[in-house]
Amino acid sequence: MGIFEKGWEKPSPIQESAIPIALSGKDILARAKNGTGKTGAYCIPVLEQIDPSKNIIQALIMVTTGGTNLKDDIMRIYQKVQLIIATPGRILDLMDKRVADMSHCKILVLDEADKLLSQDFQDMLDHVIMKLPKEPQILLFSATFPLSVKNFMDKHLRDPYEINLMEELTLKGVTQYYAFVQERQKVHCLNTLFSKLQINQSIIFCNSTQRVELLAKKITDLGYCCYYIHAKMAQAHRNRVFHDFRQGLCRNLVCSDLFTRGIDVQAVNVVINFDFPRMAETYLHRIGRSGRFGHLGIAINLITYDDRFDLHRIEKELGTEIKPIPKVIDPALYVANAANPHGTGNSNGNELSDVSHSEESNISK
Repeated sequence: MGIFEKGWEKPSPIQESAIPIALSGKDILARAKNGTGKTGAYCIPVLEQIDPSKNIIQALIMVTTGGTNLKDDIMRIYQKVQLIIATPGRILDLMDKRVADMSHCKILVLDEADKLLSQDFQDMLDHVIMKLPKEPQILLFSATFPLSVKNFMDKHLRDPYEINLMEELTLKGVTQYYAFVQERQKVHCLNTLFSKLQINQSIIFCNSTQRVELLAKKITDLGYCCYYIHAKMAQAHRNRVFHDFRQGLCRNLVCSDLFTRGIDVQAVNVVINFDFPRMAETYLHRIGRSGRFGHLGIAINLITYDDRFDLHRIEKELGTEIKPIPKVIDPALYVANAANPHGTGNSNGNELSDVSHSEESNISK
């Protein structure tokens, strides 16, 4: 009931495959792309298996991105803690300081195992596992399957149940368009999109932190609510911005590629690449924000003359189609209730005839 009340009406394929097996206590090796519901696939069975009456650490989820304050973590662990989410380095530090007692930790989850098992973390991970109880249940989730993941699996997993959903289309549900513009036309084009589209929430990507701040200021000057987030901001500040955006306090978020991995904001129905990425993987992660499992969305790419080869290459590499932006975008492609939309524009379609014919707007590179 708690899951349903959070808006999760039915499981995604990875959740349908992983949750019953995880609840049975078996080890799992799951391969699935970002945006397919991996977090729910391990969080639900982990929480289900924790005994809330016991004031001990019972599960550990390993991630690659940290940023929390060590002193705050130590104070937190002295409270009632049953589940820890940590980077390998931080949990090792807490174990070495005898702050975190992991002797009853029966479940270990590796999120983005391909990154966790890179050279940066591998030795630390082995050290962590040595300090856990013998033969914990291990749930290993990875988008790719390099040799490091196979070696870890052979060494630590016991007859794992394998799930491979790499053929699942992360782009399913996302309609992709491009608008061919000059660099100086981009802000005006963005203004047109804001005024015509039925945006619930949007994420706008730039290729540098400097451009993120510049663009956020210009969007604010145009009269729209706008947050921004990038890698050079303090972690606590980033956390606050993301929290407020997720709560729906602002409609638009400008960000760098820091924001692309593993973050699900269900209300986002429009993603705009203000700057087009060079890498297919980056493109996939960016526009995955609007096409999360079971949710429709559109992705609009502002393409300059210099981007044209990258556009065709990424289309080919991902086996997808990025279409020229039409004069009218059907709201049914990205508005949950197109007959009674809550965003801007009208429900009969969005006239975008001036998107690629914009007046001069400046944003420095």
